Amino acid sequence: MKGRPFLVGAVLAAAAGLAALVALGIPDAVRTLLGNGSPADVFIVRELRLPRVVTGLAAGAALALAGAVFQSLVRNPLGSPDVLGFTQGSATGGLLAVVLAGGGTTAVATGSVLAAVATGAAIYLLAWRGGGHGHRLILVGIGVAGILTGLNSYLLVRANIVDAARAVLWLTGSLDGRGWGNAAVAGGAVVLVAPIVLACGRALRVLELGDDPATALGVDVRALRLTALAGAVLLAAAASAAAGPVLFVALTAPQLARRLTRASGPNLLPSLFMGAALLVGADVVAQRAFPGHQLPVGVVTGLLGGGYLVWILAVQARRVRG
Repeated sequence: MKGRPFLVGAVLAAAAGLAALVALGIPDAVRTLLGNGSPADVFIVRELRLPRVVTGLAAGAALALAGAVFQSLVRNPLGSPDVLGFTQGSATGGLLAVVLAGGGTTAVATGSVLAAVATGAAIYLLAWRGGGHGHRLILVGIGVAGILTGLNSYLLVRANIVDAARAVLWLTGSLDGRGWGNAAVAGGAVVLVAPIVLACGRALRVLELGDDPATALGVDVRALRLTALAGAVLLAAAASAAAGPVLFVALTAPQLARRLTRASGPNLLPSLFMGAALLVGADVVAQRAFPGHQLPVGVVTGLLGGGYLVWILAVQARRVRG
């Protein structure tokens, strides 16, 4: 990155760090992290707040990076795991673990990841069978999302009241009660998968010109598409396993990053930092907007992201009429 994109990326990274400090609680967090806190502060910050914040940073970064890849591949701002069915597939895996097996955190995370990967494979095979393009991926993804949404509703109806309550809370997307295990799932995906996806950034920028121009410029389109899609699916699956299927972060973060950088291409690294800052910031709002009542972070991101989606659709409608 050069110039404005580099500056925007640095500012967004600083914003994510500031949001993390606010979520940890200033000045108690700073004093505790420097080794000067009381035993009670050490427990609260290191064992309760810090895993939650790390999970939020990693899950937000993973979702945003996955969304940036999807939007680049389909060449459409509506391309995100929420719209294309990957989030619904992850939710199905988690619901199966809760409703049918009565599983705990590990079972839910495992089921979520496996189901998301299976959904990604199915959508890829259906969308690019015999050669396809971004619009076909969107249509196939919307269809799969509809099917999985119906299946998820059926699973909730079949569940007993306790399991249904657990499942609904997880489906909303929440960082409440997240521990180091959740942070390891999301953080591990960012550490292991994000570098591979970021390495595809230059080729993805070329691919946005079209398959034929990209091939003429030496890009192996099929291999690039498969690698980038697999990485994005794994990132989205890990984020859902750690924090639940948090909505709209993958949709809004890449678009906000692109508007700030004013640069072409997927803007992968600025999107990553934007997602981290957005999810942790939304969690701060969820905890403090209504004193005495904590909202799941998915409620806040849903309100913000839903409004942003309506705005995108309105802008596109005006362009078509114009």
